[in-house]
Amino acid sequence: MNKKPIIVVAGNGMVGYKFCEKLISKTTDYQVVVFGEEPRPAYDRVHLSEYFNGKTAEDLSMSPSGWYEANNIQLHLNDVVQEINRTEKTVHSLKGTVQKYDYLVLATGSSAFVPDIPGIEKDGVFVYRTIEDLELISNYAAKSRNGAVMGGGLLGLEAAKALLDLGIKETHVIEFAPRLMPRQIDQPGSAMLQMKLKELGLHIHLNKSTAKIAGDGKIEALEFTDETSLAVDMLVISAGIRPRDELAKLSGLEVGTRGGIVVNDYMQTSDDDIFAIGECALHSGMIYGLVAPGYEMADVVVAKILDSDKSFTGFDMSTKLKLIGIDVASFGDPFINNPDCKIIAFEDTNKGIYKRINISNDGKNLLGGILIGDADDYNILLQNVKNRITLPENPEDLILGARGGAATEGSGVMSLPDDAMICSCESVSKGAICDAVKLDNITSLDGIKKCTKAGTCCGGCVPLVKDLINGTMKESGLYVKNVLCEHFDYSRQELMDLIRMNNVRSYDEALDHYGKGDGCETCKPAVASILSSLWNDLIVKQAPIQDSNDRYLANIQKGGTYSVVPRIPGGEITPDKLIAIGQVAKKYNLYTKITGGQRIDLFGAHVNDLPAIWEELIEAGFESGHAYGKSLRTVKSCVGSTWCRFGLHDSVSFAIEIEERYKGIRSPHKLKGGVSGCIRECAEAQAKDFGIIATDKGWNLYVCGNGGSKPQHALLLASDIDKETLVKYLDRFLMFYIKTADPLARTATWLNKMEGGLSYLKNVIINDSLGICEQLEEEMQGLVDSFHCEWKEVVQNEELRKRFVHFVNAPEEKDPSVDFDPMRDQVKAKEW
Repeated sequence: MNKKPIIVVAGNGMVGYKFCEKLISKTTDYQVVVFGEEPRPAYDRVHLSEYFNGKTAEDLSMSPSGWYEANNIQLHLNDVVQEINRTEKTVHSLKGTVQKYDYLVLATGSSAFVPDIPGIEKDGVFVYRTIEDLELISNYAAKSRNGAVMGGGLLGLEAAKALLDLGIKETHVIEFAPRLMPRQIDQPGSAMLQMKLKELGLHIHLNKSTAKIAGDGKIEALEFTDETSLAVDMLVISAGIRPRDELAKLSGLEVGTRGGIVVNDYMQTSDDDIFAIGECALHSGMIYGLVAPGYEMADVVVAKILDSDKSFTGFDMSTKLKLIGIDVASFGDPFINNPDCKIIAFEDTNKGIYKRINISNDGKNLLGGILIGDADDYNILLQNVKNRITLPENPEDLILGARGGAATEGSGVMSLPDDAMICSCESVSKGAICDAVKLDNITSLDGIKKCTKAGTCCGGCVPLVKDLINGTMKESGLYVKNVLCEHFDYSRQELMDLIRMNNVRSYDEALDHYGKGDGCETCKPAVASILSSLWNDLIVKQAPIQDSNDRYLANIQKGGTYSVVPRIPGGEITPDKLIAIGQVAKKYNLYTKITGGQRIDLFGAHVNDLPAIWEELIEAGFESGHAYGKSLRTVKSCVGSTWCRFGLHDSVSFAIEIEERYKGIRSPHKLKGGVSGCIRECAEAQAKDFGIIATDKGWNLYVCGNGGSKPQHALLLASDIDKETLVKYLDRFLMFYIKTADPLARTATWLNKMEGGLSYLKNVIINDSLGICEQLEEEMQGLVDSFHCEWKEVVQNEELRKRFVHFVNAPEEKDPSVDFDPMRDQVKAKEW
C-alpha cells in the first residue's frame, strides 16, 4: 500500500487553516500535518476585539470541535517549527518532533512591530495580536485609568476600541504620521474620522514620535521628541507588522531586504517544494496585511499542488471596516488625484460623513474612493470599479442618491457580470451565488454561506449576497419571503398577526408555536417589539430577550453608567420641574445636558441608583422619556404663535398633545416628531418620522423623514387639515407602520421599500383603499389607553426593584470600576 504524500503546514492562523480547508475540499490524497505556535486551534483574528464584548475563544474558533481529527489532519499545538532540513525534506519542532514532508507550506504570519524605544520592556506595555495578548491587556486594564495606543492605523484603532471597552477612562491614540489611517484614507477623510473619534472620548495625537517610556519598573508616562509628555498607566503597541521570515532565513530561502519570504506567482519560494502564504509572503515586493489575499494565496497553492492552472497576480486592497462603531472604507485607487482623474467629494461635518469618488477624466468609469461615517454603498461602488461599469449621467448620484429618490438605472447588483467577485475573502462570484439559487434551490443566506462560503469571513459582502438571492428569485419567478430569521419562517408582519390572533404573550410561547431552535439575537428583540406593540405589557417582564437598555429602562453609557431622560413633552417645562431635575442631578452626582430633542439628559447614574432617581423624578411630576426604547422619543416644537411674531398656530400645545398621545408606544424602530408654527420650520419637522407644520388654513402633515447618517426629507401626506383630521391620519399612519415594517426599519426605509411609495400610502391612510382605517384607529386607541410609565411600575414593585443592582450577592454595593466624570465647568475650575 502506497503512503500518501505529506504536506506540512507551519503556522495555524487563519490563512494556514484556510489552506487546509481548501485542500481537503478538493482531495483526500494527501496527509496533512500542522504545527501551531499558540495553545489553541486557528481562530478569527479579524473579529479579535469582540473578545472584549463577551465572545470566547471557542466563539472565535475557525473550526468546530473535532474538525482536524475528522479530516485526518495531525495538529501539533504549542509546538512551532524551528528548523527546516531542505536536503532531507524534514522539519524539526520546538518539542523535538521530526516530520518528513513532500511539500511544506509556510504560513507563519507576522508579528507586531515593536520600535526600539528606551523603556519598552517596562510593565504595562503590550502588543495586540493574540488572544493571550488580549487576556494580559484585560487583566492590566482593571487597575489602570489612562491608556495609550501607539499607532493610528487599522489595528491601532481596534486596540483603542478595546481599551474603551475595558473601561479605560482616558484613552489616547499616538500616531507618527500627520493623519490617521494614512494607508487607507486621505486628509479630509482622516479629519472627519478624527472628529468622530474625539466625540467618542478618544484623544488623538498626530505627528508624535515617542522618545522614551518613563517609569520606575512600570510605565508612568510617554516622553516625545518634541519635548512634551503624556501620563499613562498602560500602552498598547500597534505600530505595524513584521513578517515572520526567520525560519525561512535559517533554511537559506530568499527573503526581501526589508523582510518577507520571496515567492513567485504560484507562491513558491526559492525552493519549489516550499510555499509561503499570508503575511509572511513577499510577492512582487509587497506584503499583504489583509486576510482575503492570504485566502487567495492558499487557493493558489492548492491549485499548484493539484496541477491546476491558477496563479496569484496581486490583490485588490479595498476594505470596509467598522472602527469603534464608525464606518470606514476605501476602494479601488483612493489616492489618485488631478490631473489623472476628476474628484467628487461630499462632506457633512454635522453628521460626520465624508465621501469621495475618483472618476476617469472622460467621466465613464469609477476609479476609487473613500467613505467615512456611511459606507452602505461600499459593495456596489467596489463592483463598479472592478467591473468597469459605465457611470450614470450624474456620477454624484453614486454617493448622494439619485435625483427624486429613484434608483440609478443599471447600478444594482443584478446588473453585474457573472464573473464579478462578490466575496473576495472566499473568491465567490456573482454567478456562483445565482447558480446556487437557481440550480440548487438555495434561497436563504445561511444556505448560501454553507454552499459557497460567501459571507463567512469578514461579512462585508452579506448585503450584496442578500440582494443577489432576492434578485435571482424574482428573476426566476420565485416568491421572495422576507423571513424574520432562521428560527421563524415568517415575516415580522405574519408573525405579528399570528401572535395577535392566538393571544401569544411571551417569547417562549411564540417560539414553541411558530419557531424552532433556541432563537437568536435577531428574533428575540424583534418578538419583544411585537409583544410590546400588541399588548403594551411592561417591557422589563421581557428582560431575558431585551438588550441592556430596555432591561434597565435606561441607556448604558461608556464606562458602565446609565443615562436618565425624563419626558418633557414639547420641550415645555416649569421652573419647579427644572429645579427638581437640578436637585436630583446634584444629589446623585449626574452630568446634565440639553438634548437635541428639547429634553434634559442626566448621565452617570449607577444601576443601583436608578429606581431611587426615578422615584424622585416621578414625585416631581416626570415620567419615563423612553429614550432607551424603540418607541416615540420626542415631539420637538418651536415656540409658535404664543411668542413668535411669525407663528400661525400654537405649536407647543399641539406638540404636547401629540407626544402625550403616542408616548410609550413601541414600534419597529424609534420614532421622532416635530411641530412647527410656520413654514420657517424652526422645529425641523420635515426631518422627522412625522412632522406637522402650521399653515394659514390649518396644518400640513409630513411623514417618513429621517435624520442620521442617511438624511431624508419627510413627504407631504395631507395639507391644510384640522387637528382632529390630522390626529386621525397620524393614528392610521403610525399603526400601519407598526404592523407592516420590518424589524429595525425606520419609517423612511419602510416607505422607500413600499411598492407604490407615497401614492400607495396616501390611498391606504386617506382613501382607506384596504378598508382597514377603522381597525387601525381602534388599535391605536387601545395602545393609547393602556399607557403606563415603566419607571413608575418598577418603583412601586419591590420584586422588580431588586433587579437593579451591580452585584446580586451585595445589592448595596456599587461597581468600583464605574465612576463619574466631572462637568466641564468643574474641570476648567481645577485647571484655573
